[in-house]
Amino acid sequence: MVAKKVLEKTTDKKKVSKTDGKIYRIAGPVVVAKGIAAKMYDVVHVGNEALMGEVIQIDGDKSVIQVYEDTTGLTPGEPVVTTGAPLTVYLGPGLLKSIYDGIQRPLPVIMKTMGDFITRGVTASGLDLKKVWDFKATVKKGDTVKGGDIIGTVQESETVVHSIMIPSNFEETKVKDIKSGKYNVTEVIGTLEDGKELKLANEWPIRIPRKSRKKLLPSIPLITGQRVLDALFPLAKGGAAAIPGPFGAGKTVTQQSLAKWSDADIIVYIGCGERGNEMTEVLTEFPHLIDPKTGKALMNRTVLIANTSNMPVAAREASIYTGITIAEYYRDMGYSVALMADSTSRWAEAMREISSRLEEMPGEEGYPAYLSTRLAEFYERAGRITPLGTDKEGSVTIIGAVSPPGGDFSEPVTQNTLRVTKSFWALDAKLAQRRHFPSINWLTSYSLYNNTLNPWFAENVSSRWPELVSQFMVILQEEEKLQEIVQLVGSDALPEKQQVTLEVGRMIREYFLQQNAFHDVDTYCDPKKTYRLMETILHFASRAEDALDSGIPATSIILMKSKNMIADVKFEKDYDGLLDNITKEMDKEFDNLE
Repeated sequence: MVAKKVLEKTTDKKKVSKTDGKIYRIAGPVVVAKGIAAKMYDVVHVGNEALMGEVIQIDGDKSVIQVYEDTTGLTPGEPVVTTGAPLTVYLGPGLLKSIYDGIQRPLPVIMKTMGDFITRGVTASGLDLKKVWDFKATVKKGDTVKGGDIIGTVQESETVVHSIMIPSNFEETKVKDIKSGKYNVTEVIGTLEDGKELKLANEWPIRIPRKSRKKLLPSIPLITGQRVLDALFPLAKGGAAAIPGPFGAGKTVTQQSLAKWSDADIIVYIGCGERGNEMTEVLTEFPHLIDPKTGKALMNRTVLIANTSNMPVAAREASIYTGITIAEYYRDMGYSVALMADSTSRWAEAMREISSRLEEMPGEEGYPAYLSTRLAEFYERAGRITPLGTDKEGSVTIIGAVSPPGGDFSEPVTQNTLRVTKSFWALDAKLAQRRHFPSINWLTSYSLYNNTLNPWFAENVSSRWPELVSQFMVILQEEEKLQEIVQLVGSDALPEKQQVTLEVGRMIREYFLQQNAFHDVDTYCDPKKTYRLMETILHFASRAEDALDSGIPATSIILMKSKNMIADVKFEKDYDGLLDNITKEMDKEFDNLE
């Protein structure tokens, strides 16, 4: 049987004095206890089954507790015991490749013991306490160290080296002894002169952001491999993006594509309140995905947190913080981390349910008044930083999916998310119905990172990148205006120049913006290929404008065959040669017309 006491989660935690109390009142996942000397956000064990909970309100001698498990069968008078410590995650080697629930219980470990359903009161260590790791010390006896410094490394997976860091709350002192060797996460690998012991793993409270030395400007893009995002609505490393969209618009597939193809070193994927069948797809597909960078399993650099819609709402509320704390931990090693939260709407619904049981004054649409504050606190933990113990740059990029009821972007979660994110990727149900994927609406989406990222694209891709992106947006906006007229009078009634604009807009939509996530080649498009496609389409637009000025009719330009060959280049690896040939063919056709 898996251990039933949360204090057995790690042997690292100090034994604290406990004060017994009793259950006074029960309202779903919210329990009121009397007689416990608990502090805010202390972890407690509730009832005879020792259900795990967290103190969220204190009123005199009464403590209000949100319980992370089903409270069916609890009765007033059952014991309540406080641990005297807040909810923490266990950070150390072994996080990668793991699948956790919202409070860092390893689901595969629990499943082996008790099958497909988790018994109440059950917990297990977030890390394998028995697995031995090969530790290589990078400091020696007598070296001066402080909180956050890296003291050694462990090869955690085939592709990731795990840095062992001194807990950031340790004062500056000297190393008394330390040596390389094989250790599990509970064994002492060294000691400091102030008497503190060093281990491969340590704990961190999930609601407190981890410290850093300096915050840096978001001036490097997170390359996603999705043309519509990288070109028109880029996201910076250390930035925050929102993907709102109705059911069936493709939020989950988009996030899975970002998890697989973005150029982040570490992926943390949080399934927060998602439907069980969707989460099952993620949990079964991810272990079989191949990392395109290394050719190894993608799980070698991935942590999955699964909290489905039928799991307790309190654990769903905690899952977001569990994920961001793990992301910050790898950021502090100097890694670029991408965190996918799918979806923050379900997280907000969990807060709404708990708030109503606490009988708090409701805000808009019943959400708690502090909804905007909680969302801001979460997204503000994104950032590109210089860690405490290394000169490497680390970053956490947050990509949060939002599921507005009925696709209504004016609802509170979407609007409050908009206030704190700088990239807004709006999914459109009408585009999805037309089989246009990714179904990101180029007229309602935006990115505030364009100006800060343009210098990077100009230096690393082409100096013309900002110019081409700007031309694309002008054409797409003009095409949308013309489409309204076309629906009334037909395209033949438009002036010839506007007919050509409509054709170029169609080329941008079909040849550039549409991308097949399930095609071996088109699923990922590197920035240079993105640039070449933009360049070729705009070369046609430029030659078409000149041809119109020289008296060539629009119908002759629209019927040109060479431009249609661009559509096939998306599916080819050797795109440079093909696009060069297409450009030559277009020039020949235009020369013949003139």
